Amino acid sequence: MKQSLAVKNIRYLITCDTEDRVLEHVNLYVENGVIKTITDEEIQADEVIDGTGMCVYPGLINAHHHLYQIFTRNLPQVQNMELFPWLVSLYELWKNIDQDVIYKTSLVGMGELVKNGCTTCFDHHYVFPEGQSDLIDTQFRAAQELGIRMHASRGSMSLSKKDGGLPPDSVVQETDEIIRDSQRLVEKFHDPNPYSMRQVALAPCSPFSVTPELMRESAKLARSLGVRLHTHLAETKDEEKFTLETYGMRPLAYMQSLGWIGKDVWFAHGIHFNDEEIQLLADTGTGVVHCPISNMKLSSGTARISDMLKLGVPVGLGVDGSASNDGSNLLEELRVGYLLHRLNDGNRAPSGYDMLKLATTGSACVLGRNDIGSIAKEKAADFFMVDSNRLEFVGAMEDPKSVLATVGLKGPVDYSVINGKIVVSKGHLKTIDEEKTQYEADKCFQKFIKKK
Repeated sequence: MKQSLAVKNIRYLITCDTEDRVLEHVNLYVENGVIKTITDEEIQADEVIDGTGMCVYPGLINAHHHLYQIFTRNLPQVQNMELFPWLVSLYELWKNIDQDVIYKTSLVGMGELVKNGCTTCFDHHYVFPEGQSDLIDTQFRAAQELGIRMHASRGSMSLSKKDGGLPPDSVVQETDEIIRDSQRLVEKFHDPNPYSMRQVALAPCSPFSVTPELMRESAKLARSLGVRLHTHLAETKDEEKFTLETYGMRPLAYMQSLGWIGKDVWFAHGIHFNDEEIQLLADTGTGVVHCPISNMKLSSGTARISDMLKLGVPVGLGVDGSASNDGSNLLEELRVGYLLHRLNDGNRAPSGYDMLKLATTGSACVLGRNDIGSIAKEKAADFFMVDSNRLEFVGAMEDPKSVLATVGLKGPVDYSVINGKIVVSKGHLKTIDEEKTQYEADKCFQKFIKKK
């Protein structure tokens, strides 16, 4: 059955296409979740949005997140810690997560993302307390209710404190169990077809929380099943020290020795790569997802994004963990990233529009998608809309491509459309009861935070 949507009288349509076009006074026509026409001629549809005064942008794509961390935001005892002590402290809380916590945090985190223009979320979940095996299934259920396009990972940890790693014994698993569940999730949920709403990646957590055996077996399985690989890498000097002392190699060399490099691999953070390593990433098409706010909060450092982009490294944008951010707003990430690199790199820094492209076409690239990330005929109908007739935008619309990074948006977007369906209207979620979700999530949080 045909379902159609039209957005009429758009002020500016920022396409992020290969020609970087900005179209004025056009209409957008969507059929069955796919963009069919961009025209200045009159169009009819089952549902119509008045685009008068609106700027329309491709949906943002969050390429790295930890939704489960929603319930450990803004905790005073960890606010001034760096990554390793921060993790050790929070694992004592995270070991108590269950399906209800995962469901509520997924709704809250992805709901916030959608309200701020994000239409695709990749989540890196790797904490599996004993007896809690269906957590990824629960995330996909929450994503379906919200209507967001989701890439989930079967993350994992296999190196506990007693073996020289960071996590407690209660949240690590044996390699065989991890590989078995990874295959189950890929076979159950991964849809490689164009416009898919569900995809799965394999994502052992980090060099200091998994064994080399798990890294190798995950890569072997992922490539046999045709899915992508993801992990944290080069995030801190502590990690670099760990791999040098344990394996005699810097983090990227260690990953390369395990087969973890290539166009099907993307790393979160990539702060401490040297010149030769950045060139290797470029030469092999290995991706990096930049998470500036998390990196700033945890005092991890500043990724060399200017150098990566110059050499052609695929780079996307992510919000990272909700407890190291402490939010799920990719629009905020876009502006902070722009200002951070202006401060550090001056005129070498990415422009405001470059930052938008990191969050759209860049993130689509690292996720291995060519059907999302831009607005063009036959692309997925994922986009968001912002009314330019706001007090905050007076005098700011000479460059609509850059305004979200240079000026920024205070408050939710006006509309978010995912797969041709309106998910946010006038700043409010349409697919779930926002007030009820907030109330029930807060009750769940209060129960969770009191556990010892």
